[in-house]
Amino acid sequence: MYFIVVKWQTKPEWTDRFMDLVKEFTEATRGEPGNLWFDWSKSLERENEFILVEAFTDDGAAPHVNSEHFAKAMKEFPKALASTPEVVSRQVEGDGWGEMGEMSVS
Repeated sequence: MYFIVVKWQTKPEWTDRFMDLVKEFTEATRGEPGNLWFDWSKSLERENEFILVEAFTDDGAAPHVNSEHFAKAMKEFPKALASTPEVVSRQVEGDGWGEMGEMSVS
């Protein structure tokens, strides 16, 4: 699977409405056959930072990057950003989340 984490720094005037901007893209991506998850979070420490955690099947990453909604997002999103997003993208073994080995909750 491809596991991807992206940090997005928004312009202050876009922070409150950034999730509205990415809504259509998020919904389209979640509907892709190869998408395993596509989850947004907002940093508790950096006011203008959003974190996207996403995963795709081995065969799902290329269709995502080559989709119309991806191309549209790459043209539309920069207007809301203070800097180029930072990304960690790796192909890893597995097909989803597993339980944390260091802790067990009963």
